[in-house]
Amino acid sequence: MFSTYREDSQIARLQRGELTVAECDPEVAEVLELAAEAERLSDGWFSTSYQGRLDPTGIVKGWAVERAARRLSAVPGVCGVSVNGGGDVQLLGAPGAQRPWRVGVSDPLRPGGLAAVVSAAGVEELSVATSGTAERGAHILDPRTGHSAVTDLVAVTVVGPRLTWADCWATAAFAMGSREGLAWLESLPDVEALLITAGDEVRCTGGLAGRLG
Repeated sequence: MFSTYREDSQIARLQRGELTVAECDPEVAEVLELAAEAERLSDGWFSTSYQGRLDPTGIVKGWAVERAARRLSAVPGVCGVSVNGGGDVQLLGAPGAQRPWRVGVSDPLRPGGLAAVVSAAGVEELSVATSGTAERGAHILDPRTGHSAVTDLVAVTVVGPRLTWADCWATAAFAMGSREGLAWLESLPDVEALLITAGDEVRCTGGLAGRLG
């Protein structure tokens, strides 16, 4: 439905003017509305426009993973759900009594190492999303220029209740750079973050320590 590579996807047909949003499946309108909200809240640092074309892939993965997790959690008898999509994780409930979820955050400068471990103890919903250059190279774009974002960061990990937003915020903060990105993430409710610079400096939001363990 959302593929930018398949000519017959609804997004591709919408881009070519062969469909209207009203003629697409309801999920398309839902994702585009969420993307518009992400663009507004990030002051344009998150965008679904790529070289003049509609490209919602920056929000679709987190939305799809969260959606799958919520469907699974609705199954009778399920006490906890963990869904991992490309390294971004949505957690709901708990795996068992006195057994909180724990998510390792990869260290982008030390392959195989961990920069931190996030714990979901005491919360019913938690997501962890990372954007950076370690796995896929310079794939994050600066929406102002259309070129690869040039910042002092190598990774941004965002922790929050919903993966839809955590994934967006990690991408937007990476494009901003460490100083502006950290200040912006601090302003968001229910969001904590870990930022790692190319100089191996670690910067965190004030409440992140409460989510580690």
